[in-house]
Order: sequence, then structure tokens, then C-alpha cells
Amino acid sequence: MTTIEHDPVVADEATKAKKAALEINKLSKRLHRQVGQAIGDYNMIEAGDKVMVCMSGGKDSYAMLDILINLRERSPAKFELIAVNLDQKQPGFPEHVLPEYLKSRGVAFHIEEQDTYSTVTRVIPQGKTLCSLCSRLRRAILYRVAGELGATKIALGHHRDDIVVTLLLNMFFQGRMKGMPPKLMSDNGEHIVIRPLAYVAETDLERWAQHREFPIIPCSLCGSQENLQRVQVKKMIREWERQYPGRVDNMFNAMGKLVPSHMMDRNLFPFTTLQATGVADPNGDRAFDEADEGCATPEPQSVIQLRREH
Repeated sequence: MTTIEHDPVVADEATKAKKAALEINKLSKRLHRQVGQAIGDYNMIEAGDKVMVCMSGGKDSYAMLDILINLRERSPAKFELIAVNLDQKQPGFPEHVLPEYLKSRGVAFHIEEQDTYSTVTRVIPQGKTLCSLCSRLRRAILYRVAGELGATKIALGHHRDDIVVTLLLNMFFQGRMKGMPPKLMSDNGEHIVIRPLAYVAETDLERWAQHREFPIIPCSLCGSQENLQRVQVKKMIREWERQYPGRVDNMFNAMGKLVPSHMMDRNLFPFTTLQATGVADPNGDRAFDEADEGCATPEPQSVIQLRREH
């Protein structure tokens, strides 16, 4: 008679559970390390800060708050967190979800009620994208609330993929090299905006949200518009990453390794006054040699994966 201890089905399930637990532990360490590194690299949070964590009800803002709570407990620099949600009065919005979750986490929070939904849907013609006006209204309200709450930092839940997509959108549709910085001054010059998830891949946030069982609230405005350029570009980079793992990371890393002398912005490099000096320049035309690698035939995904494993 087969005992439970020697039942192959039970043993297989136990092995799978152990492997899943190890993977989640690795994911947790990676997320906390990446957020901590981003905070340190850009000096996002300092001792005495009151960080306003903007909560939309999506996976990204839930994960950001979750990780910041854990890092606050470990950090020698003491800082406060206050979660803020802007209730835009979208039809069917479950008003109870976020307050109940935030109370369960013991986090101070503020719910700001402003009917921007009616404004946006009234002003923007049906079928047109709503993001631009919606984001402007939301940003102005959040800046005001930050001032009223005495927040010194405003934390947004944009991640690595958002940053890369923004760069590509600006290149494709605006003809400019502009991204989404990890830290910046607000439009009105009164606040510092930070993006603690800047180093984090969206796929990791999806896995973390599923593991933590966050009560996700779907957006009935921009989140439901599948024809958005941002949605299409995001699909494109997902496909790139599937075919050539590491490509999104390379694009992201490139944003922090600019070489003005090899771009075309005359405001960043004095092309018009450039003269030969007779002194060798390590950043000179040798850069073209490195670019030759882009002419090679791409390696199959199986080869790339094998190289990563070894």
C-alpha cells in the first residue's frame, strides 16, 4: 500500500510548491533591491520626508506602496508614508476597496473626491483618447493635495517599461528624445516627484500583484482604450523582449548612458565650434566600431537563453 509520504503525486506537488516559494522569494528580493537601488541612486527619499504615495488601485501603485512599507521598516532614515487616492467619480468605481485595504495595512491615507470623469467625457469627443486632459487635471489636483498634506515627495508608480515606452512614443510621434525621469521637479516648481519603481520590469509587478492578491480596481477611462499609442507601443516592446530577451533592459540602460558628442543636439555639444586638437579622444569615432555589432545576424532566442543560463 502506498503511503502519503511515498505517493508520487503528493511528492510532485510538494516539489512544485517548494519551487514556487523559492521563485517568489527571489522575486521579492529583486523587487526590494531594485526599488532600494533606485531610491539610493537618485536620492529619492531622505530622512524626515513625508512621501505621498499616489494610489490608483492598479497593480503598480499597490506594489509601490507594499515595497515602500517594507523598506521604511528597514531604513535607518526615518520617513513617513501617506497614501492618496483621487476618486474621479468614474461610474461603478468601488469606493470601499482602497480604504479597506489601506486600513488593513495600517497606512495613513487620504481620499480626494473630484469629479474629473464628467469633465473629461464632456470635453473630449467620443472615440478620442482621454489621457492628456485626464492626466493634466489629475496632476493639478495631486499637487494641491500634496501641499495641503505637507508632503515633501510625490511618489508615482511608473516602472521600467513605462519609461522605455515614453521614450519611444516621444521619438515616434513627437520627434524628440525625451523620457520619464526617475526624479523631477513638478510643473509648478513646488514639489519633487519620484518614481521608485523605475528599475522594475512590469512582468515582475504582475507576478507580485498576483502573489500578494492586491484588490485591483480596473480603470474605465484610459485603461479601456485599446487603440492608444501607448498600448500599442507596449505590445511592441513585449514582443521584442519575447524574441530577444534583454532588449528592453538595453534601451532602458541607454537612457542613462548618453554620449552628446554622438547625437545631434547643438545645445548639448558644441558641434559648430568643434576643431581638431591633435590630441586623441577616447570617445571619438571609435564608437562606430561598437556599432558594427548591430549589423550582425540576431542570434536565435534559444542561444541567448543558453548563454544567460551559463
